[in-house]
Amino acid sequence: MRFRGPFFFSMLFLVVVLAAFYTPVPNSEKEAILIHSILNQLNRYHFAPKAVDDQFSAQAYDLYLDRLDPGRRWLTKEDLNQLQIYKLQLDEEAEAGTYEFFNLSLDLLHVGIEKSQAYYRELLAAPFDFSIAEKFDLDSENRPFAQNDAQLKEYWRKTMKYETMTRLVDKLEAQENGDDEELVGKTQDELEAMCREDLLETLDNWYERIGKEKRLDYLSTYLNSIVNVFDPHSGYFEPVEKENFDIEMSRKLEGIGARLMMDGDFAKVTNVVVGGPAWKQGELEENDQITKVAQGNEDPIDVTGMNLNEVISMIRGKKGTEVRLTVKKVDGSAKEITIIRDVVILEEGFAKSLLLHTPSKEKIGYIRLPRFYDDFEDNEGRSCADDVAAELEKLKAENVQGIILDLRNNPGGSLRDVITMTGFFIEQGPVVQVKSRGHTAEVLGDRDPGVKWDGPLTVMVNHNSASASEIIAAALQDYNRAVVVGTTSTYGKGTVQRFFDLDYSVMGFQDIKPLGALKATIQKYYRINGGSVQLKGVTPDIILPDNYYYLATGEKDNEFAMEWTEIKPAEYGQHVYQAKAKAKLAEHSAKRVENSEVFQRILENAEKLKQRRDNSEYSLQLDTYRAEQAALEAEYDEYEKLFDREVVFGVANLPVDLPGLEGDEGRKARNDDWVGNVKKDVYIQETLNVMHDLLGSK
Repeated sequence: MRFRGPFFFSMLFLVVVLAAFYTPVPNSEKEAILIHSILNQLNRYHFAPKAVDDQFSAQAYDLYLDRLDPGRRWLTKEDLNQLQIYKLQLDEEAEAGTYEFFNLSLDLLHVGIEKSQAYYRELLAAPFDFSIAEKFDLDSENRPFAQNDAQLKEYWRKTMKYETMTRLVDKLEAQENGDDEELVGKTQDELEAMCREDLLETLDNWYERIGKEKRLDYLSTYLNSIVNVFDPHSGYFEPVEKENFDIEMSRKLEGIGARLMMDGDFAKVTNVVVGGPAWKQGELEENDQITKVAQGNEDPIDVTGMNLNEVISMIRGKKGTEVRLTVKKVDGSAKEITIIRDVVILEEGFAKSLLLHTPSKEKIGYIRLPRFYDDFEDNEGRSCADDVAAELEKLKAENVQGIILDLRNNPGGSLRDVITMTGFFIEQGPVVQVKSRGHTAEVLGDRDPGVKWDGPLTVMVNHNSASASEIIAAALQDYNRAVVVGTTSTYGKGTVQRFFDLDYSVMGFQDIKPLGALKATIQKYYRINGGSVQLKGVTPDIILPDNYYYLATGEKDNEFAMEWTEIKPAEYGQHVYQAKAKAKLAEHSAKRVENSEVFQRILENAEKLKQRRDNSEYSLQLDTYRAEQAALEAEYDEYEKLFDREVVFGVANLPVDLPGLEGDEGRKARNDDWVGNVKKDVYIQETLNVMHDLLGSK
């Protein structure tokens, strides 16, 4: 979320840059100034500055090593023993502006990379025996660093065996289905040899790219390991990363329209941009892990372990070109997805509305708001508050009986707009409290006594609704102005960040600039009832199960997340509309969920997903693995069919919007996709049921 000017909230996750070869000629003066500048700015501006002492040093040390070798494929405990002497010295090194620990870590990493290359080349020179009953744990968090080289080589053996086996399964299936003429008549041994050859080429290409990495990439990992001990939303941005952030905020680029973060060795999809090519294609989903990337008809490149910037650069491309992504779904199945790149159409990120109907034919207005956007550079630019106001007027002209505001997957944005928008539904009054370090909380509120919608209101949220989404949901809940419907909680990010250009913090030294930027958490925000959404998020009045029902998600899953606190409530109240009998509404909804085949299957799937997360071991026995994967894919296909039928009826565009749709074939196609998805959305279906109950509540 962001204030007018330099303040904002963000949902971006920090880039995790993986290891590569050490460049031994650092700019020591620049690096010393860089770490001094970062720590000085954090000490000066961070909401909760920390003492940079031995405890801090140990935390940064552990975080850095986890990020330096997250797959546990290069370093051993014998290597860590050499680094251990620095565990409580990083604070002294930061003060002195020295990098002895960092330099040694890269030297050891360099040796580990060269050593592992010899391992995989030796292991891939001979066939694997897939009849042996053994297992391999894919979750590196369950694996400690290898005790020594022998144990490290054994890890590589199982990794190579697993990677070869998965490729062999693909070739066997392609052969059985007649999908590849090259495979016709080949024996399993011949196919296995082809897989080892393919894997060898993939790894050699990956290691060649690793060798081209720059010292600054690893330095960013080290500096962010220090900064993230303060909190997960503060971070150092090298100049190119700041440029990427600005692109993200402007929402103007050519690519597929997906936001990524590093998750161990994988680039994971954190958000599919509404209206973008991936969204229109429909198969790429949040939490998909990207394992391979291919350009058009070219062979796929394995991007496992590749740094995020490189993965993004491979996925981005000119409008009209094709990219093929191989992804691992949350249930463990693999899928290749073909996407034609395009300009991400900003229009699809704007607020828009539809007319819906409850089963009892009550006419309901539906507003979808993907994010709280605003043009921060142009006061005359487009803002989400203005757009939502316009949609409300159109819906009122259609005489709707209630309105649904859909904030699912909305990561936040403009603070000014969320305050204005909350004011559309209440008389003037407080909306949110913002507290800086050492100061009393400032109450920010709506000053306009006018109300744009005074009728029944429901707000839809989920685990990915954050920042501004949480502010409006919390405020309308505290005022008892709306019924909040969603997953067990929203994201739980109750902090405010601001960018600081590090060049301005250092006088002179033009020859070593640019230094990059620091994003620092400078404030926390609170509900008007005095509570915080930090960690806890907003708990909906009506809770609906989803695939992550049993998993820890959101802010509470982040290391070094700031604590939940509360302050004195503001004085608030409203006389526009009171959402009555919420307990009864929740009781009725719970009964419908209990009797719903779809929601019960969602709960079953959520439980299975947790079990798979808790048990990440896979068989290295070919027949067993194939049988398990076939069962998993069949189960997944059957589950997906549940969401391929229409459950929301009477969905229509507003008459006033139709002329604009008919005049643009592409826009009409995108609208048809959106309307079609709304018709199949079981969460909207249940929210309409809740709205029906709300309309009849006494």
